[in-house]
Amino acid sequence: MARVLMYCTSSCPYCQAADRLLARKGVSEVERVRVDLEPARRAEMEKLCGRRTVPQIWIGGRHVGGSDELHDLEGSGELDQLLAKAT
Repeated sequence: MARVLMYCTSSCPYCQAADRLLARKGVSEVERVRVDLEPARRAEMEKLCGRRTVPQIWIGGRHVGGSDELHDLEGSGELDQLLAKAT
């Protein structure tokens, strides 16, 4: 199973859309860092990727960006390859 890390909040529709796409791709385990519950972790996220918005997603240690970028990877066919390499 691919290792997926997502910085997110509970009410973010983009986080939910990213979760749904990953579930459709068969990713059953996503390590979620809830920055709404742990605000200090947002600073950690910003330091790692230079972005403040959620979601921020890493697959196999590679930062892929947010929900839009994740969906772009799906559209181009690259998401399957990335998930396969990250297992």
